This record gives sequence, structure tokens and C-alpha cells, in this order.
Amino acid sequence: MIDFRDESPQDQKAIFNVVSCAFDRLAEAHLIQQLRENGDIVTSLVANEEGQVVGHILLSRMDAPFPSLALAPLSVIPTKQRSGIGSALVERAVCRARDEGWAAIFVLGDPNYYERFGFSIEAAEGFTSPYAGPHFMMLKLCPSLPTTIGKLGHAPAFGALE
Repeated sequence: MIDFRDESPQDQKAIFNVVSCAFDRLAEAHLIQQLRENGDIVTSLVANEEGQVVGHILLSRMDAPFPSLALAPLSVIPTKQRSGIGSALVERAVCRARDEGWAAIFVLGDPNYYERFGFSIEAAEGFTSPYAGPHFMMLKLCPSLPTTIGKLGHAPAFGALE
């Protein structure tokens, strides 16, 4: 059985391992460390199976025309991928953001994956970002946004991502 919960300080090494294994590189794991050090993390959830962290999702602050978050990264250890853990993490993170009153979440990822949660490339098209393009999407969390255009800024740690 998988237990989904907020990260604890004791999870940090396990999160580093899950993320670096999932991406087969260290850049995203270092990104999380930097976001944590800078105080830019809003939500950090883990999937725990039998005492082992097997998945992780992170939402961080953004500069945007309305209260917005960046979803990055989402990670599941390779042996547990395609088992629903990633989807469950996304669903929980989205619910948390909505409950906390955030207006939108932006993500850079595979549209075939993220569109099932309501993320849309079209919704993000009016926003300028270094990540704008065919894989940049937005999920609107409230009935209406004050604008559909504007400049977005991710937390500074994203600037160091390779």
C-alpha cells in the first residue's frame, strides 16, 4: 500500500535518490535542494511504500500576474513507474494547491501525460516564459483568471537547471 504525505526532513536523502534515479541525472535533485534552501517550496509530497520513498512531487512559487505555482519535478523510481503513483501525486498536489487558493499551476512536460489532469498548452500560450513552447502548460485552479497574458518567472533555482 502506498502512503502519500508531506515530505519530512528525514526524507531529503531519499527524495534526492528517487529524483536522480527517475531522471538518470542529478540536475533535478540539485534543483530541489536549491529550492528548499531558498525557501521557494510550497508543497513537497512523497509516496511511501513500506517505509521507502518511491515517488515525489514539488510545487514552487512563481512570479505571475496571479498566484501561481510551478510543478517540477515529478519523480517515481523506475521500477514503480506506470503504476499510478505519479498520477496520484499530481492529483494530490493539484487538490492541495486548489484548497490553498492558488489560481494556476504551470508545468513543462509531456502533454500526453499532463493533459489528463486538465493542463493545457493553449491556456499557457499568452504567457511569456523561458520555458514557453509546445510542452509548456497551465492548469487553471479557479473559475476565472484576471488575465490570460503576462510574464512568468520561475524561482531563481530553475536558472541553474541544465
